[in-house]
Amino acid sequence: MSLSSQTLSGLQAIVGAEQVLTSQEDLIAYSYDGTAAMQQMPEAVVFPRSTEQVAQVLQWAQKARLPVVTRGSGTGLSGGSLPTPGALVLCLVKMDRILELDTKNLTLRVEAGATTQAVADASGAAGLFYPPDPGSMKISTIGGNVAENSGGLRGLKYGVTRNYVMGLRVVLADGTVLWLGNKCVKDVAGFSLKDLFIGSEGTLGVITEVLLRLIPTPQAKKTMLATFPRMDQAAETVSAIIAAQIIPCTLEFLDRTTIRCVEDYTHIGLPLDCEALLLIETDGHPAVVADETTRMEKICRDHGCQEVRVARDDAEAAQLASARRTAFSALARVSPTTILEDATVPRSELAAMVRFIQATAQKYQLRVGVFGHMGDGNLHPTVLTNERNTEEMHRVEQAFQEIFQETIRLGGTVTGEHGVGLAKKAILPKALGDESIRWMRHLRQLFDPAGILNPGKMVE
Repeated sequence: MSLSSQTLSGLQAIVGAEQVLTSQEDLIAYSYDGTAAMQQMPEAVVFPRSTEQVAQVLQWAQKARLPVVTRGSGTGLSGGSLPTPGALVLCLVKMDRILELDTKNLTLRVEAGATTQAVADASGAAGLFYPPDPGSMKISTIGGNVAENSGGLRGLKYGVTRNYVMGLRVVLADGTVLWLGNKCVKDVAGFSLKDLFIGSEGTLGVITEVLLRLIPTPQAKKTMLATFPRMDQAAETVSAIIAAQIIPCTLEFLDRTTIRCVEDYTHIGLPLDCEALLLIETDGHPAVVADETTRMEKICRDHGCQEVRVARDDAEAAQLASARRTAFSALARVSPTTILEDATVPRSELAAMVRFIQATAQKYQLRVGVFGHMGDGNLHPTVLTNERNTEEMHRVEQAFQEIFQETIRLGGTVTGEHGVGLAKKAILPKALGDESIRWMRHLRQLFDPAGILNPGKMVE
């Protein structure tokens, strides 16, 4: 469908003509997100600047039966912000203000379009800490983080986005504006409605404002890198660290393919004679940090590591951390198409899952790099391929079907942080069960009876 002149003029009257894009050339940048091999042109893109404008746009869209897909920076990896046919993209990047930093209550209130990095910087400037750190934090928006319930490298110790959301301003499909939550540390009055919207991927309402919980900045930290001759040794080391009741800030993993790609890209001196490496960071009180560093170094050596390198200072620590943070970018340079997936298993099953991914890559003759947040069981098998090679893409699809079936068999989940969107929609019923899917559908129908919000995503 194409926008009628009446619909277009109505949208322009709400946000201003310059805040509505309709030309094909302008729309191309909003026809895809960070998910490989997915694209769909929208009908138009609208840039609201306030919650009131969002409400008016949704009221107009409901009247016109116009599908609406909410978008931030478009860094998602499951097709959650991909336009659906005939859709209006509601892009919130211009709603990016830091509204309030409350050091008495340790909270930060921001508009949904503020980047995760801006949130971290504003918190840090006040001597406070916002822990969630998705890989795209420099450009991803906090509204998108909440909609996807994003994770990050520090998820093992500090949790995911949900653990830091104290309040939300949400606009429902009919334009109703809700404020959910408050600054109270304890609040058990009624249903926790805000939690319904966290991870809902824009299917229940549009998040326009977020109240975040902050914590004190850790006093000290230590970063170390351990290399292993076998991949399963690294996985078993992770399980041993957790079994020793040590919870580091980050516990990251790179396999040989990823190590080589990262070193080619960054030239930071990573060892190339190993099958896998762990990047470990502990933080907290200086005495605890020193003790945990010593204990983890011993655990690594007891499990056959070749070398343990402890960063001498902050500069070297940042350099070592960049090995993990640049993994996706480094792999993406190798082939025309990079498919980054997201599978999570109980930590006790890490070694088995890593071996299964290796065997599956060999079975389907695919080049696969594996990295991820091994401390919380979240692996990112990443296929280096070419979407123009139809036969190879079929093998990629078959391989991921087997990987996710094994993930479920091991008691895992098909997404730890990337969300469902379009990419995981087909396998979600196998992971959650038919009854859970049925109740998720009921919730969608309750909040959005006309079905205009992000249609076709997650569940229908």
